[in-house]
Amino acid sequence: MSLSKLKNSHRICIITLALVCPVVVLLSLVDPYRAFAVDCIDSACLSVYTQNGKIIIEGRKGSGKNAQISPKPTPKSTPKPRVKTSPEPIFTPRTSNKPATVKPYIAPTPRKKVLRKVVAKVIAKVVPKVASTAGVSLNDRLEKLLPNGAIARQPQSGALVNVPIIYWAHLPAIFTTQVSIIGEVIDVTMRPSFLWSYGDGTFFTTTKFGAPFPSDEISHTYSHAGTYLVTMLATWGGTWTHNGVARAITGQIRKLSVATVVISTANTPLNA
Repeated sequence: MSLSKLKNSHRICIITLALVCPVVVLLSLVDPYRAFAVDCIDSACLSVYTQNGKIIIEGRKGSGKNAQISPKPTPKSTPKPRVKTSPEPIFTPRTSNKPATVKPYIAPTPRKKVLRKVVAKVIAKVVPKVASTAGVSLNDRLEKLLPNGAIARQPQSGALVNVPIIYWAHLPAIFTTQVSIIGEVIDVTMRPSFLWSYGDGTFFTTTKFGAPFPSDEISHTYSHAGTYLVTMLATWGGTWTHNGVARAITGQIRKLSVATVVISTANTPLNA
């Protein structure tokens, strides 16, 4: 091949790329959602987040219309062909001595083709049409609730001034659940952290649940007698796993538990 031909072919390639590339870039800018939807045809698009104190699990697969069955139409009766009755014979006055002849009216018989069209239309309206699954997307949404906790303590009654009270959270140490959505399996794992308020202006933050005596992981001593409102704020966070890949759950869930504690003054021999 001569040098001039090579130069010409090279120029043609450059001109072709210059014309095609702007069109491709323009299409990607005009419809950016299409590029995202294509990624969901073969693999599922999943998300797990928190909303209104619930775990929300959403899944989408495909880029077509939502799969659904069209509502059943109300069946209509087949219209019956109307047959015209022969009208009464019309007599004309005699203009001659010959008797008048009257031909009776004969109704035309309906054709078979007309009946077939009518029946076909009725069947098409009565039989429900199910949407084809080709080019259809699947969408689903699931909700999960976390368990409600309670405040446990020792002693339950008869607490005294300057005597420690042991607290603990009556909750499971870990919350796990497995769900199946649009054919995909998701494992959800959540753990809480705690903020304790003992009602006398003292706060305590921990990731431990506490335990009954002899544990003293969570305990508090009151220096004055009275009635105190104790609150425990459990903040849940965690991860969700799909196909062996773990991801953080977007958002947190907070659960508040409340208990009333009465502290009395210890009786001594002087005031007994």
